[in-house]
Amino acid sequence: MIHYTDQGKGASIVLIHGYLETSEVWDSFARKLAASFRVIAVDLPGHGKSDLISETETMESMAGSIKELIEKLNLKKVFMTGHSLGGYVTLAFAELFQELLSGYCLFHSHPLADPPEAVEKREREMVLVRAGKKDLMYPENVSRMFATENLARFPEELQRLKEIASSIPGEAIIVVLKGMIVRPSRLTLMESGRVPCLWILGAMDNYISCEYAQTQVKIPENSMLAILENSGHLGFIEEEELSLSIIKSFVERLHDCTTA
Repeated sequence: MIHYTDQGKGASIVLIHGYLETSEVWDSFARKLAASFRVIAVDLPGHGKSDLISETETMESMAGSIKELIEKLNLKKVFMTGHSLGGYVTLAFAELFQELLSGYCLFHSHPLADPPEAVEKREREMVLVRAGKKDLMYPENVSRMFATENLARFPEELQRLKEIASSIPGEAIIVVLKGMIVRPSRLTLMESGRVPCLWILGAMDNYISCEYAQTQVKIPENSMLAILENSGHLGFIEEEELSLSIIKSFVERLHDCTTA
C-alpha cells in the first residue's frame, strides 16, 4: 500500500520525496501549494507509512506504484515534482507514462546515471546499513543537504529531517540505494522536450554541482531552468517562498497553454 496525503483543489501536483526522506519533508510546502492546487504527497515504498513492496525496487517499479495511485484517484494528468531521488523516479515515470503528465519538475535532481564515485559511496552506505550502523551515515548526509551557510538558520528543520531519516528502515534504504545505482541516464528524454520540465537547482548544493549540471544538459524550448542562489539541496525549505512562486508560475503557464 502506498500512503499519501491529498489536499487542496485545482490542477493536480504530485510531490515525491528524496533519499532518506518521507512525504513529511513537504508538509509546509505542500500546505502552502495547496492554496492554489490539489497537492498529493507520496511516501515511496518502504518509507513513511508505505509498505515495502519488493526487495528489488527500481526507479521504474516505484514509478509504477505512483501510476497505480494516480489511476486510483482518477486523475487524468498531473504535474509531478521530484526531489533528488524523487526526480529519478519522476524521470522514469515520464519515460513510461508520458500521457499522464502535464509536466514535471526536477527539484535538486538531474537526468544522469551515477558516476563511479557515486556508486562507491552508495555501496559504502549499504555496508553500514547492513551492519546496523545507519546512524553513522544519515546525520552527515542530512546536514549536507543544507547549504553550509544555511545550517545555523534552520536548526529545527535540520533536527526534524534527521528524525525523519532515522525512522526509515534499513531494508528500505538498501533497496533505494540499489535502485539508484542501476538507474540509466535519461538525458535524452529530458532534452527531447517530450514533456515540459522545470529544473530547479541550488547554487550552493553540496550534492549536485549547479555549474557542472548545467554543462551536461541542453534545456529544450518548452522547459525552464531556475537557480536558487541561496539554497543547497533543500530549496523548498531554504527558499520556500521563492520555490513556491517558481512552481506556481510554471504550472499555471502549462495550464494556460492547454486551455488556450
